[in-house]
Amino acid sequence: MISGRNSVGTVSGLVVWIGFLVVIAACSQGEDAASSPAGQARCLDLQGSEPVAVTGGSFTMGTDEGYADEAPARQVTVGSFRIDRHEVTNRQFSKFVEETGYVTLAERQPDPADYPGIPADQLVPGSAVFTPDLVENFGQWWSFVEGASWRHPTGPDSSVDDLMDHPAVHLAHEDAAAYADWAGGRLPTAAEWEYAARGGLDGARYEWGEEPPHEGAPKANTWQGVFPAQNSASDGHAGLAPVGCYPPNGYGLHDMTGNVWEWVADEVSADGRLGTVKGGSYLCAPNYCRRYRPAARHDQETDFSASHIGFRVVYDAAE
Repeated sequence: MISGRNSVGTVSGLVVWIGFLVVIAACSQGEDAASSPAGQARCLDLQGSEPVAVTGGSFTMGTDEGYADEAPARQVTVGSFRIDRHEVTNRQFSKFVEETGYVTLAERQPDPADYPGIPADQLVPGSAVFTPDLVENFGQWWSFVEGASWRHPTGPDSSVDDLMDHPAVHLAHEDAAAYADWAGGRLPTAAEWEYAARGGLDGARYEWGEEPPHEGAPKANTWQGVFPAQNSASDGHAGLAPVGCYPPNGYGLHDMTGNVWEWVADEVSADGRLGTVKGGSYLCAPNYCRRYRPAARHDQETDFSASHIGFRVVYDAAE
């Protein structure tokens, strides 16, 4: 979705175009981020939604039948842990901000020292927003929007007031890690995340088995149709969905497929500037982004934020 320090999540102008090009290569084929209608009813009863206990074990991580970065398929063992039943919501993230005063990366003034060569007047707070009205220009459906953040998902005039049960988005890796620490947990490793996403179905193509997400009854929030030209929304949502709108996997976890990409703890580069997201988003479609499988992953610059990137938290197993 982007490479180098020229993050579309924090700068504009030429940097945005660089970001667009890598977004295209990244999902090798796609993503989206139009929000669901304001005030949409919640799907999952979030009262008392405690983390799910997952007993550790060995499983086949990755696959030899996907993208090159998913190979090789190998045996991995993880310990027991607890994991959030659903993606962290705007309601949860707002409580964290209220109690700590935390300011996300997308809300901060970028430091010119981090972006050498970028004109100072282009260094403004903001984030990447999926822009449906640009889809006629192939590959140009993302815009850097000044003032876009978790509070203002499509720009400064928007609000999450009616989206409190939606996943919190526009969060960089350090934002997700800060919340996780406050919540008494941490970000999952890629292995823990994939083990949990499989729900006990070791080696299956999808978290529910072998049937693609666009066939049969709705299974996850993904792009239904040919991206980016047509989205039938036959799964019930044309954009982001409130958490828990689709059946849980074998471990009782919701939205491990689609809705939003989720940060994991793994750092790809030695300097910590490149991390990993998993799970795909509601913009993934068979013709554009097929990374809505447990084995799939995407390398993502850690200071990048967008309207389809969120996270969930893991905790040590209860003693």
